[in-house]
Amino acid sequence: MNPTKIGSPIEILMVEDNPGDVRLVREALKEYKLRNNLHAVVDGVEAMAFLRQKGQYAGASRPDLILLDLNLPQKDGREVLAEIKSDPDLRRIPVVVLTSSQAEQDILKAYDLHANCYITKPVDLDRFVEIVRAIDEFWLAIVKLPPA
Repeated sequence: MNPTKIGSPIEILMVEDNPGDVRLVREALKEYKLRNNLHAVVDGVEAMAFLRQKGQYAGASRPDLILLDLNLPQKDGREVLAEIKSDPDLRRIPVVVLTSSQAEQDILKAYDLHANCYITKPVDLDRFVEIVRAIDEFWLAIVKLPPA
């Protein structure tokens, strides 16, 4: 976590085209009373605009963590991940791939593109909430993140 942000809410960018999954993540974070701001965008084009603070996202906060689905419209998650990790201003933001794909080639490709971790979305609601809590606890409470 950025030392200047201690005590401030954590900024999370969720790149997800399924509104149900976004709602589940919001509910899980709220249920555990975790201090964060969850921003959600529906595709890779919006994700990159948010990260580069372009257009409607000109005042967007830099995320401390990105939750990225792979199967997105317009620009898929693999393309987004490649752009993030090749950009010197963005590459240090941890990217957690949170997707329904269990395909070995997707897992390998995500790690080849320098994803920080790969999690397959569970179909069970309670397990989904448990995973979101674990992501938040690990990445935002335990791990020491580089300053922005």
